[in-house]
Amino acid sequence: MTALPTAAQEAARAAQAAGVQLREVADLAGFVAVQQLFEGIWKPDPHHPPVTTELLRALTKAGNYVVAAERQGRMVGACVAFFGPPGEAAMHSHIAGVVPDQAGRSVGYAVKLHQRAWALDRGVRTISWTFDPLVSRNAYFNLVKLGAAAGEYLPNFYGGMHDGINGGDETDRMLVRWELAAPRSGVTGAEQAVVALGRTAEGGPAIGSLDGDTLLVAVPVDVEALRANDSALARRWRGALREVLAPLMADGARVTGFDKTGSYVLRREGR
Repeated sequence: MTALPTAAQEAARAAQAAGVQLREVADLAGFVAVQQLFEGIWKPDPHHPPVTTELLRALTKAGNYVVAAERQGRMVGACVAFFGPPGEAAMHSHIAGVVPDQAGRSVGYAVKLHQRAWALDRGVRTISWTFDPLVSRNAYFNLVKLGAAAGEYLPNFYGGMHDGINGGDETDRMLVRWELAAPRSGVTGAEQAVVALGRTAEGGPAIGSLDGDTLLVAVPVDVEALRANDSALARRWRGALREVLAPLMADGARVTGFDKTGSYVLRREGR
């Protein structure tokens, strides 16, 4: 497969730029460290950890992806993914996280490029995952930097998650699919676009117009801060995004990227 050398080289360059080493985790101490890393990030209900050591052991024994990013011997990120139906040559990336004090240092990018090279080496063509569509930095990272394609809007996909990030609100998610051999590109702006969902001067959601072929759907500047400081406003944003974005996508509008101002860019064709 001609993409393999390029994928491996890109992954190596990304890891070097981020100053991390990526390693597959296959030992019990490593599984414990991965579980603890995720718990430190999400701060979940103790009865509902994001992953368990037993699950990680089973996934790796079956040949799935459990990888840690380390800097100077410290685990600073991790990712867990598993294979899909045999005929689809696909994987689903279940959870990935980077410790807060390493945010913005390209650790997550290094992890995803490692995952891409690892998957291509095993004949996988597509990796899917979900993310919270209200988190603007994740939307930009997934849709623009990685070039994954938004597939579905999934209301309350996991049910209520009582942890330090989701805050007990319903868990709407965006499902994306990353075509591993495709060029990475995503729209970062749009001309002559109609604002379908904007922001008020106070930072709340403002329903706009759907009368356009190119639409912008905004998200809050920092929904995680809102969940900590104004949970009612955070829930209003979740409801507004669900009201606007979900039916647009269900009706065939295509998410083509994410604007740097904090809005999804959608295009409707053939109206």
